[in-house]
Amino acid sequence: MKQTILDMEQYAIDYNVPIIEKKSIAFIMKYIKAKNIKSVLEIGSAIGYSAILMASSTPDVVVTTIERDETRYMECLKNVKKCEMEKKITVVFQDALELNLSDDLKYDLIFIDAAKGQYTKFFEKYKHFLNPNGTIITDNIKFHGYVGESSKLDKGNLKSLVEKIESYVDFLKNNSEFDTKFYDVGDGLSVSTWKK
Repeated sequence: MKQTILDMEQYAIDYNVPIIEKKSIAFIMKYIKAKNIKSVLEIGSAIGYSAILMASSTPDVVVTTIERDETRYMECLKNVKKCEMEKKITVVFQDALELNLSDDLKYDLIFIDAAKGQYTKFFEKYKHFLNPNGTIITDNIKFHGYVGESSKLDKGNLKSLVEKIESYVDFLKNNSEFDTKFYDVGDGLSVSTWKK
């Protein structure tokens, strides 16, 4: 498995595929162990890098991961197979905003790492599938240091994307249902849990 992980890191560089930073995934793996998490829903598989590492955190955690890009989906399946993780990881080929999960499905951890501009929509749609003691973790909350600095950016795609992440951060801070902690790890993580 170690070699496959290294190959995936190289593939991500060669083909410009965004994968989670090492410090961020280390944080999440540690979190899975500490909280005894058994089920993870990941929104945005890419090539399966984070799904494989999350699934390897403990012997009994299972991961369902959603990917809408066909090339990345196929690459993800290939990597899951190489790591012999087919029993622990289910890969779903679908746009996460169009996917209808069965209402009785519940997860201990939902990990959001897909289209940054859709973070609030993902959160609102999938919070219903979170266990009472569950957690929603979101990656790229700092977005390369641009978040909080959007006023200094020229108009364009980057500025509008950064503004959307900033509004997601505000959405989390002012959320009446969830308490959120922000961690300066990797590209920035938010950890949201139901208010008791």
